Amino acid sequence: MDFRDFVPNVCFEQIPIKNLVSNQDYQRSLSPAHVAKAAAEFDIYQINPVKVSRRGGVNYVFNGQHTIEIVAAVSGSRDTPVWCMIYDDLSYEHEADIFANQMRFVKKLQPFEIFNANIEAENHTQMMVHSLLRSYQLTVGPKRRPGVICAISTVEAICQKYGYPVLERVLRLIVGTWEGDINSFTANIFNAVAKLVVAYGDALSEELFINRVGNLSIKQLTRMAKDRRPGSMGYAETMVIEYNGKKKNQTGRLLIGALYARENARLDHPEET
Repeated sequence: MDFRDFVPNVCFEQIPIKNLVSNQDYQRSLSPAHVAKAAAEFDIYQINPVKVSRRGGVNYVFNGQHTIEIVAAVSGSRDTPVWCMIYDDLSYEHEADIFANQMRFVKKLQPFEIFNANIEAENHTQMMVHSLLRSYQLTVGPKRRPGVICAISTVEAICQKYGYPVLERVLRLIVGTWEGDINSFTANIFNAVAKLVVAYGDALSEELFINRVGNLSIKQLTRMAKDRRPGSMGYAETMVIEYNGKKKNQTGRLLIGALYARENARLDHPEET
């Protein structure tokens, strides 16, 4: 059997970054922020070969422009070589077509798949989160069902930004208030409760929260939150209003404006199902 139709006709070379060109019009604009972030967390085992089209003796990068800039930033030199996968038979138009369609059939990892891989790697943050979830007999998965957390990247974000004690309290409040309702484990709920924990600290009584906010079903809470404002802030405001109760002279009332402290307002994380 002839396998040539299934194996790219390429060779591999180490080429200094200074000898690579990546200014073709079809390329996306270089993101200095992405380069800086990746360079700060540089891992040599995450570096992929750069795809190069050699035309007229020039090495044109058509996949990997950020990779070469990350390596240059970390090494401090454009003399640093990178492994290149070199094609000798591509036209400019073919390069552009490959660049445009290279991600069409790539299956993106889902958050729970990334989380599970980090567990297998025994990475610290995910191991802590995993242990905490297990203590509540919860697990991580792709579909919403009893005992399953789907919004795992939101959970990880809370832990990484505000620490394990905040996440522990957030989970305790959610489980205690809605007793494991599968619809209580959404990104909006996690972010909203985290906003309250961060904004009010010890002034937030867990007993009062469970008793008063727990009077609302998730369905009621969701409807009321959407009437106030989009996203988790609508949920957070609704929770504060329910927590405070109807009597305006009650002690221990929470000022709703505290939710909008600059640091707390940045808590939001991309929505998950």
